[in-house]
Amino acid sequence: MERKITPALWACILMDLLGCASYAVPVLGEASDVIWAPISAIIFYKMFGGSVGAFGGVFNFIEELFPGLDFIPTFTISWVVRRVTQSIREGKTPKEKVQPYKVAGL
Repeated sequence: MERKITPALWACILMDLLGCASYAVPVLGEASDVIWAPISAIIFYKMFGGSVGAFGGVFNFIEELFPGLDFIPTFTISWVVRRVTQSIREGKTPKEKVQPYKVAGL
């Protein structure tokens, strides 16, 4: 399942915030990570797909499962990696993607 579309940045940030939410409840937080880890990994795979989704899903599962690693913004980092690699594949720099504004009369 290779995805050609990059997920929205706000969705990635939201997923990272949900992963960090376990810090809100000290004892129950780590126990909830056991439930959240596989759910997060599946969502990661569905959002990114392909090899990035498979590798990232496994990494995200491990990151959520181990105590103290919830602070890593896996979804957001993957979004940045996906955007950079897409730009490199297309041979475009960020400046080339920006369309200049046209001023009326000039």
